[in-house]
Amino acid sequence: MKKLIILTLFCLTHLYYSITTKAQQQTRPRFKAIAIAENGGGHALFDVAAKAWLNKLAIDSNFTVDYISDTKQINKEFLKQYQLFIQLDYPPYPWEKEAQEAFTDYIENARGGWVGFHHPTLLGVFDGYPMWQWYSDFMGGIEFKLHIPGGTAAQLHVEDAKHPAMKNLPLSFITEDEWYIYNKSPRPNVHVLASIDETTYLPNKDVKMGDHPVIWTNEHVKARNVYIAMGHFPQLFDDVAFTTLFRNAIFWAAGKP
Repeated sequence: MKKLIILTLFCLTHLYYSITTKAQQQTRPRFKAIAIAENGGGHALFDVAAKAWLNKLAIDSNFTVDYISDTKQINKEFLKQYQLFIQLDYPPYPWEKEAQEAFTDYIENARGGWVGFHHPTLLGVFDGYPMWQWYSDFMGGIEFKLHIPGGTAAQLHVEDAKHPAMKNLPLSFITEDEWYIYNKSPRPNVHVLASIDETTYLPNKDVKMGDHPVIWTNEHVKARNVYIAMGHFPQLFDDVAFTTLFRNAIFWAAGKP
């Protein structure tokens, strides 16, 4: 009888710890992400829609997202908390020096992954800030020249359907944005995942660059990274192709497929 009681207690204790451990595993976030977006500005509506969509995805997929609106608190210690850096809406020029160094280390040494939208290729001299050359190289050695005010729809062609960021995307799809034009194509320095067919602009625009990549990854750095040229209009979050791309990019860059 005593042995039976001891065995029963052992089984109950084991069951308790198994349930507790499983519950802890289920509630522990899979990873932590930090997302940066400016307060206000021309992309404010995109940022609002992005945060609502991200917060829901984080709850549904068991990860966390913290938000910042400038780079003042970014340093190496701060970034140690996060396995993913999401650049929702923030240009590459008004960064504090310490933040630049921490971000460079984060990317070059794969401290975490990175997904950037639209603004990261606003590369040049703006508001009295010099161009951050390392960041230009990270984006494929390009410099911003023009954009399409008011935006235009265009057909995108997927060039690497096997890349995890492009999973479940059609081989071509139509998306609208204020497309950026650069001094040259980044193609020689990055792995292009999708590009625009500029002949499909609707309405037609004269602002064109020929070879026009819009989604790519830089394989010359250790961190998993995806740049996505879209990121101006909030209605992008009603676009299944865009949200599929965003979701894929998050989990691939975070190393959590």
